[in-house]
Amino acid sequence: MSQRNEIAAADDAVSAEYETVDRRVLVVGAGAAGARAAIELVEQGVPPEDVLVIGKRGHGDAHTTWARGGINGALGTHDPEDDWTVHAADTLNEGHHINDPDAVEAVTERMPRLLRELDDWGMAYSRTEDGGIDQRYFGAQSFRRTAFAGDHTGESLLRTLVAKAQSLDIPYRENVLVSRLVTDGDGPDGRVLGAAGTDLDTGEFVVFDTDVVVLAAGGYTSLYKRHSSRDDENTGDGPALAYQAGAELMDMEFVQFHPTGMVGDRYGEDWDGRLVTEAVRGEGGRLFNSEGERFMEEYSPDQMELDARDVVARAIASEIEAGRGTENGGVYLDISHRDRSFIEERLPRMYERFDELGVDMAEEPVEVAPTAHYGMGGVAVDDAGETRVSGLYAIGETMAGVHGANRLGGNSLAETIAFGEVAGEAIAERLATAPDGRDSDDLHQHARVHLTDLARLAESDGAHDPVALLDEVRELLWDASGIRREADGIEAGLDRLRQVRERASDLAVGDRTSRSYEFAIDLGFALTVAESVLRGARERTESRGAHYRTDHTERDPEWRRNVRYERDSVGGMHLSTTPVDEPSEAVQAALDAGHELDYHQLE
Repeated sequence: MSQRNEIAAADDAVSAEYETVDRRVLVVGAGAAGARAAIELVEQGVPPEDVLVIGKRGHGDAHTTWARGGINGALGTHDPEDDWTVHAADTLNEGHHINDPDAVEAVTERMPRLLRELDDWGMAYSRTEDGGIDQRYFGAQSFRRTAFAGDHTGESLLRTLVAKAQSLDIPYRENVLVSRLVTDGDGPDGRVLGAAGTDLDTGEFVVFDTDVVVLAAGGYTSLYKRHSSRDDENTGDGPALAYQAGAELMDMEFVQFHPTGMVGDRYGEDWDGRLVTEAVRGEGGRLFNSEGERFMEEYSPDQMELDARDVVARAIASEIEAGRGTENGGVYLDISHRDRSFIEERLPRMYERFDELGVDMAEEPVEVAPTAHYGMGGVAVDDAGETRVSGLYAIGETMAGVHGANRLGGNSLAETIAFGEVAGEAIAERLATAPDGRDSDDLHQHARVHLTDLARLAESDGAHDPVALLDEVRELLWDASGIRREADGIEAGLDRLRQVRERASDLAVGDRTSRSYEFAIDLGFALTVAESVLRGARERTESRGAHYRTDHTERDPEWRRNVRYERDSVGGMHLSTTPVDEPSEAVQAALDAGHELDYHQLE
């Protein structure tokens, strides 16, 4: 149900109509996490007309499609000794033991069943000779547990979920940018009332009147200069929206730099930083420096190219800094020792991409360098994915807890599916016992204030371009909180961020359908998220996982804690720390068993 309302503004120049949409559940984000949550809601008996999934891009055009290498689950296709407890142990080890053990176990225990469920829904998995779901090695995993569809797993996964959602008649709305969540209070006393935003096609404002909001809006790594996302996604929307609404953030300092992003003049600016999937190394790809040395023999002789992503990324950075990188500031990734038919079958998208760029992977190496890829931090949630703001949930890359200090490759898609189901179950149960009916006066009162501000932002004639300021944020985050960090650099980054924030109050913005309008809103998200990353990096005076401090190079047992971020009473950012819980006895037994990948099984 929808209706039109008028913003009653004192200044006629910023008066504008807005549409009101009434749904019991609003899912913000149309990637795998959002789609899976919506599917679970309807499968649990919530009428599809009570649910709405919205995305700020076209239907099916989500960052999920760029996750190529695979999705984890302990099926034991090739290694029957694998099970969910070993998967959990690998996840905790890779996360340097500051993961939320309950969240880890929720994902790893569910995934074998959920992978088979996707198979039932038509997921186009690659198959073994006897027709089973094939699985490959991924970095830092003890066994072959990464199921895959060639090297287009995310694309195939999202296609499967969209088809399932459509079969259930789940409503979806495209090209809507949510810029504010509305609550009836601050912090832990708040309750979500709905959301406000803009239809980017028409420029019309929209207010969503709802019982529950599910944030499945991705992460924040495109706020770095080199990143594996597109510039208009993973801009920190979800964490920033939740933080503004009174939820806590957690572990924002942990940003994963994937070892192998594209680099080199021959690929062009549009491809800089784009991911060369870990599947290339999982299928036997080798890393060489400019002197022809297979340098991972020095850094990790046992696990080689399939060591943890933070280890491999720092090794590549060390080779480049030592002058053994390529002219383009990278190293070489070579899988040409494999047969052409093998590469074309197992890595079809990678082969096609580089072939179109004039590089034959079956004959020559490709150039790669680390690229910002995944934010382990995000919104702090409970076991059901709910924040401390009643009715506000966060799942997928928007949430924190599963990955700790470094994400295990193949776990991102797993998290989206598992916590989509977890949150969907919990919300369906909530709705079954909650009355269907809301007092919307507070929602509209607060939404009108925000929409009036947006109306003033649109077509403002200030001095600064929001795109240029976003690029400044990307530069300063790369410089101050990149692969290597230290106190003086972090402080310099905070100073630069304060200067960007000052200039951001005087923007030159087009109308509400323009890209500059969208990027102006993204800039607001970016300023919040960048501050949290920098302040967390300053706070954590140790090196752990993806967070490496050159002035505190060792891991400190006293820092086995999570950093939390909340808005204080005057709008400032307050940091605190909390201890990490212990895993279950079953997972502890798997940790004690000491399972570990032996790379040389590949050779």
